[in-house]
Parts: sequence; structure tokens; C-alpha cells
Amino acid sequence: MIVSGFRSFFFIVSGVLAVALGPTGQGDSANAEPSHAIAMYGEPALPPDFVSLPYVNPDAPKGGRLVTGNTGGFDSLNPFIVKGTPPWQLRFLTHESLMYRSQDEPFTLYGLLAESVETSPDRRWVEFTLRPEARFSDGSPVTVDDVIWSYETLGTEGNARYLGLWQAIARIEQTGERRVRLTFNRADRELALLAGLRPILKKDQWKDKDFTQSGLTEIPIGSAPYVIDSFEAGRYVSLKRNPDYWAKDLPIRRGTANFDEIRIEHFGDQSVLFEAFKAGEISFIREFNAEKWARDYDFPAVQSGDIVKTEIPDEKPTGMTGFVMNIRHAPFDDIRVRDALLHAFNFEFINDTLTGGRQPRITSYFSRSELGMQEGPAQGRVLELLSRFESEIPREAITGYALPQGDGTARNRKNLAAAMVLLQEAGWTVQDGVLKNAAGQPFRFEILLTQGATENQSIIDIYVPALQRLGIQPQVTTVDNAQYNLRINDFDYDMTYMRRQLSLSPGNEQRLYWGSDAAGQTGSRNLIGIASPAVDAMIEEMLNARSHEDFVAATRALDRLLTTGRYAIPIFAFDVGRIAHSKHLHHPETLPVYGDSFYFMPEVWWSDQK
Repeated sequence: MIVSGFRSFFFIVSGVLAVALGPTGQGDSANAEPSHAIAMYGEPALPPDFVSLPYVNPDAPKGGRLVTGNTGGFDSLNPFIVKGTPPWQLRFLTHESLMYRSQDEPFTLYGLLAESVETSPDRRWVEFTLRPEARFSDGSPVTVDDVIWSYETLGTEGNARYLGLWQAIARIEQTGERRVRLTFNRADRELALLAGLRPILKKDQWKDKDFTQSGLTEIPIGSAPYVIDSFEAGRYVSLKRNPDYWAKDLPIRRGTANFDEIRIEHFGDQSVLFEAFKAGEISFIREFNAEKWARDYDFPAVQSGDIVKTEIPDEKPTGMTGFVMNIRHAPFDDIRVRDALLHAFNFEFINDTLTGGRQPRITSYFSRSELGMQEGPAQGRVLELLSRFESEIPREAITGYALPQGDGTARNRKNLAAAMVLLQEAGWTVQDGVLKNAAGQPFRFEILLTQGATENQSIIDIYVPALQRLGIQPQVTTVDNAQYNLRINDFDYDMTYMRRQLSLSPGNEQRLYWGSDAAGQTGSRNLIGIASPAVDAMIEEMLNARSHEDFVAATRALDRLLTTGRYAIPIFAFDVGRIAHSKHLHHPETLPVYGDSFYFMPEVWWSDQK
């Protein structure tokens, strides 16, 4: 599904300045000096005098029109607040941050609104110097006052994703005409980079206005290449490239933002969207189902060459895509129940039915990368980290774990039998054909889906009969995007779909996804409700690692805890990016490490059609 699959493109990731890796203990400015970039380990790949990013076409032509499609409607044009449902693309197209993230390095930021970044060797503070030419789309300069206001407002009134950084800032202050310094209240090697990724808004726009209630009545002013030109609530948004865009000649922006117009059309569901693509009403579509890619993309426009099928490989982890259980609710607070529902999920049969068996399964959160858990028992540093919590964590986190595998048949008898044993151990037995606990209460739960998510619905349609054979009667509820977002923000679901894309350099966003503090925050991204001291400790180890080896070990340990916790039912791995597009659309020959993402398509594509 386009909206669910790519709503989370924006990676909140970690990084470290290219300075000595060891702590200095003082954190004064004696050893600090401004730099054009900041990197995770070692030095940034590109020198200060780089000409363009390595995966762009610096001579890409400007012009043309790109039409993309979303499912569901929208009732807001402010992507930075909790209230409302905006088109998810807006926060990438209309606003910029102090730094810009390269998609060809695990995590490196280069100056955008900021011409330089400076931080202490112990990284307890970071200082940015704004470019004197930086401008908002209305022509007004981007000032330190705008930066400070943006950090505070987003951190206190904005979406929950901005809360974590604000809570880590002890002080933010102007230190020069174009300089702003953030001092942190804790040791965290990633915070300096997170600070460089916050969107910057125009302070004066919101004087005497309620930022949290803007909806469709006030469009936030940003500094990015695109501005909203027109819209019709729930139907479309048209963005035009600003001809006076302040950074069009900067090396970091060469070969990017090439379309004159980007139009976002909204459709009732994925089937309608696909028919619109076949009819030429939208310019491209991302396909996440390998079977559909092979089966459904042979219509006349493909045969004639007017539509091109392009596959984009990448080197990033699989992340987690699947159905998560809300462990705030009983009986999902019992790992035996979660394990039983994992056994009942007949992935092999579902995969064969829906994708022809073409797509591999996600086996862990960081699988298909060096950060993923290894087969067999934990060893070395991973074992050392996990052993501290041996009495509190699933034993398989140490001894080894693999997802249950079905026999490929529709009945899946062996795994259903194993599921029933687990349920009985948890106190559930079948009484008169209904699974009940000792108090005689039936096992009932709700699966919450969004309208238009046809593939998710197809998966659940196969899953439900297996649950019914166990005596479980699930209720499947489908709601529109607005209702879905409200319920997700309030944790009002038992099971729902989740997609978490993970990078080669995970960081503080892991707190948002799985941290104890986020478990009770309304609107947080910890959909599962994980509140585990062991998980928290592995995240801290990961964030404060002083070497690549320690970082990998901590992430592998975290992966073991998340996977063996049986919080999610993983489905297909998106092993390659699949984009069907108009023949007039082109991308550079050099592909970034992270493959397809919003920063690849549409960021560096172009059109040969005026």
C-alpha cells in the first residue's frame, strides 16, 4: 500500500562527528572547529568542495510534471502537528532542516540551511552557523530566531516524533548573528545529528495563531524547493517548484528537485489507484508485491514501452513489516499467547497465495544486514550484553530463535497444534467450540485496518479462518485514514499493521519505536507498547557505542530481544524497490546505498517531457 508503505520514509537516524571517538570529559570548545558535514564514524565521504552528491545527475534537466497517488483523503496541510491527516509527502517537499542526509552513507549529514556544524569532542553541545543566503519561500531570511522557535514549538506542541529531542536539550541559545548552539542534558552520541534534521518553520507566520489547529486554514511556510500552489480537500494537492528557491545553486542541491510541479492525487483504495495509473492519470506507482509485479504489469502501456518497470536494489535492513499486537491489552501481555498467534499465521501458504512465493519473509527487525541477529546462540559481546538480563528476557534471546515455519498447506496442522498447546499453557481452553479462559471469558480481539489496504485485507482474510479453528473469533474493523490515525494515536486497537523502515545507522528513533518512555505517550510510534528495561538498555548501548564493533553487537542484541519478544507477525521483505513509471521519467545510473526512498524518487529523478 503506497501510504502505509512509504509514510515512514523519513529515517530518524544516528551519527557521530568526524572527530576523536574517545570521550574528553570536558566538552569545551578548545578542540572543536566548524565542519561542512557530520558523520557516524570516521570522516564524511565528500570533501568540503564537493560538486554534487554521488548518486545524482548534476546536469539533470528541470521541468515536467510528476503526479503521484495516495489512498484515502486528507484534512490538513500541516504535517508537523498531531491533529489531522496531511498528505505524508508534504514534510519532505515543503520544509528543510539545517543539514541534509546523504543516501549513500550509513549516516552522514551535509550542510543545507547551515553552512557549517561544530561540536565538542564529547558531543555534549552542537553549534550551527546559518547560511546568509538562506530564505523562506516568501523571500524572508531564515534566522536564528526561527530556528530556536521551531525547535521549541515542535518539541512542545508538534507531533510526538519531535518530543524526544526537545526533552534532551538543556539549553538552546543564539551565540552569534547566524549561530545557534544546543547543549544537551545527557551523553548521547546521536543528538548532535538529530538536531541537524529538525524542520525549520517561519516564526512570524504563527504570531497570534494556533499552530496546533491550523489544518487547511494556514499552510506552513518553509524554505524547501516546493510550495503548495493549489488544493482541494481530500482530493489533490499541487506543489510548484519555487523559481526563486534560495539553494538551487548549492552543491548539495544540484541534480535534485527537478520537476516543475508535483501533484498528489488521492484515491479511495489501492485498486482504484492502480487503474488510474494504467490509464495514465498518475506518473508512477510503487509495487510491493512481487506476484503482482510479475502478473499485473503487462497491460498495453507496458507492452508499448510507455510504462517502464524499474527495480532498485539496496543494502539496508529489512525493517519490520507485519501485524503487531498491542501488549497494553490482555491477553497480548502474555508472550505465550503472542507465540500462539505467530504459529497460527500460515506465512508460507499466504506468501504462495499472494506473491507466488516470490518474496522472502522478514526474519528479524534488522535482517539482511550486519546489524541483524545471527543464527544460533548469542556469542561474544552480544551474549555479554544479554546475560545481564537473563532472568527477564525470553530464553531464546540467548539460546537462539527462528520464526515458526508452516508446511505450505492451507491447514497448517502442525503449527496450529503447537499454537493450541501454547494457549492451554496460558490458561485458554476450547469450550463448546469457543476458546475461553478459566473465568469463562471468550478469546476475542480486534484487528484494525485502513480502507484501501487491499493486500493487508487479503492477508487477514486468510489468517482469520486459522484463528477460528483455534476457537478464536477476531473482529476485523476497517476505518478511513482519519479514524485510523485517531485510534492509533490513542492506542485503541488490539492488532494492526505496522511498517518500520530501519537504517544502517539506527539511533534515537529506536526509543520512539520500542522505548519504555514512549509506551505511554499518546501519539507515540511505540505501537506495541514495549516497556522493557532490557530493550532500553540495548538502545542506550547502541547510542553510546564508541566503536563500530560495539555498535553492531548492541544492535544485534536489540534485534534478538525484539524478535524473541514475539511482538509482531512479520510478512514479506521488500527485497528490492519496484517502480513502474512513465517512460519520460529517468533516474541516475549510480544508485545510493539506501536504494529507493523519497530521497531517491522523486528527489533525484527528472522528466524529459516539457
